[in-house]
Amino acid sequence: MSGDLWDRLARSKFRARFRLGPKERDYADAKGRAVIERHARDFIAQRLAPEAPKNDGKQTPMRGHPVFVAQHATATCCRSCLVKWHGMTPGRELEPAEQDRVVAVIMTWIDRQMGHVPRG
Repeated sequence: MSGDLWDRLARSKFRARFRLGPKERDYADAKGRAVIERHARDFIAQRLAPEAPKNDGKQTPMRGHPVFVAQHATATCCRSCLVKWHGMTPGRELEPAEQDRVVAVIMTWIDRQMGHVPRG
């Protein structure tokens, strides 16, 4: 992941305000990283990867699951954000490698929030 992406996200007042709350942290601790990553893969495959996602722009809740919070923090919450922030082409299904990249961004953010990865 490009340091440029993290720098741009940090400069966005909207994106930078997201943090995992106590409930999301407890959930992540209880489930473990592998389960959270599996949830991220499922959410991306179902809600973001299709050519025309249902309710695009409104499909990702703002809270309630660590992945949802991470998606808003990392601009991986809807197709228009993927286009704007990640340069992904609109109007087509996301390829497996693109889905992997989105999940990697989400998990990096969660790892940082949980104190598992040094910032930088």
